[in-house]
This record gives sequence, C-alpha cells and structure tokens, in this order.
Amino acid sequence: MAATISSYVSLARRFCSLAPRFSRNILCDSSRSSSVRVCSTTASSGKTSPKEKPPEGGDPAEGNQHAAEAPVNPLEEENKNLIEKIKEIDDKYKRALAENENVRQRMRKQIDEAKQFGIQNFCKDLLDVADVLSKAVESVPQDSLTNENPNLKSLYEGLKMTEAQLQSVFKRHGLNQINPQGQKFNPNQHEALFQQHDPSKEPGTVFIVTKIGYKLHERTIRPALVGVVQGPA
Repeated sequence: MAATISSYVSLARRFCSLAPRFSRNILCDSSRSSSVRVCSTTASSGKTSPKEKPPEGGDPAEGNQHAAEAPVNPLEEENKNLIEKIKEIDDKYKRALAENENVRQRMRKQIDEAKQFGIQNFCKDLLDVADVLSKAVESVPQDSLTNENPNLKSLYEGLKMTEAQLQSVFKRHGLNQINPQGQKFNPNQHEALFQQHDPSKEPGTVFIVTKIGYKLHERTIRPALVGVVQGPA
C-alpha cells in the first residue's frame, strides 16, 4: 500500500515537471496555426481574381458592336420622319403647281380659240352670200357697161362696191380668200377636182380655180376647188 502511494507521488511529480513544457508546446502550435490561418486569409483577401480584374484596353470590335447596338435617340428618329414628310409634301406641292399651270394654259388656249373661231359657222354661212355676189358681178358683160345703159352700169358698180365691202369685213375678222392660181397644189388648202396635161406648166401646179376657198386665221374652213397640171405618164 505504501509502495503504491509512493509510486503515485513520483508520477505526480514527474507530471508536474513536464506540464509547463507541454503547455508551451500546445500554445506555440496553436499560435502558429492561427498565424498561418490569418496570413492565408489576408493573402486571399488582398489577391485579385483574374476574372474580377477590370480590362485595361478592351477589344475594339466588341466596343464597336456595343456602339452599334446602342438604342437610337427617339428625337433623331422623329426628326428623320419629319424630314421625309416635308420632302413628300414639297413634291406634291410642286406637282400640284405644275398641274395647275398646265390647266391654266389649256384654258387660256381654249378661250383664245373660242374668240378666234367662235364665228366660224357664221362665216361659213356668209361664204354662200359672197359666192352669189361674185357670180352676179361676173355675169355682167363688160361691153354692156356703157353710157347707153346707165342703170346696168350703176347696178354693176353697186355690186362691186358691196363685194369689196364684204371682203373688207371678212379680212377685219380674219377671214381671207384662198385663190391659188398658178401656185403649187397644197392638199391642206386645195381640193383637186381634175388633172390636165399642160407642157407649158410645171406638174402639180394649179392652172384653174373653179371656186375660191377661205381660211379663218390659219384654219381652212373651205378648201379651194382647183384643177391641177398632170405630170408625165
């Protein structure tokens, strides 16, 4: 019993002598692991990840793509639409002005033609009167116009004066005779009734006028009835 107690006492003394050294080792190991853990934490917090590192220069193509994909300013788009509408309205306005000018010119031409040729039918009716008067003057024999027949002579002179006055009125209103005696045949103003050989005259020449024609200003209202020289067969 005494031996056992003495062995316990010796073990306790030995433990007491080893306890300070063991506690120092534990503290050192604990402080070393803490420092390693603190250092690793500090290092990990200070180190920048390659993925999180901001780009220094960047890719130009990627920048242009982002610029192209940038949204269009609504004011610029509205301004562009307004400019297109202004161009369209201006084009319609110019076309309307041109059409209005064309209509105005056509109306003016029609008014002028109405003023010039409004008496065309009236002139045609008077042409028969002029023809009858001309035939009456031509039917008077010239050898009968002597002092022995003063009445016939006065009647003839009155007919001549009436015919001259009528032709003067015709000319005043733009109605002129077409008497193509000795001229070249013109199908726009002449109407050929027959042809005849005449070596002394050029073919296609009017050698006789059977009925005088008339034109109102530049419009033929009655062609002259003529005979034309025929060319060689």
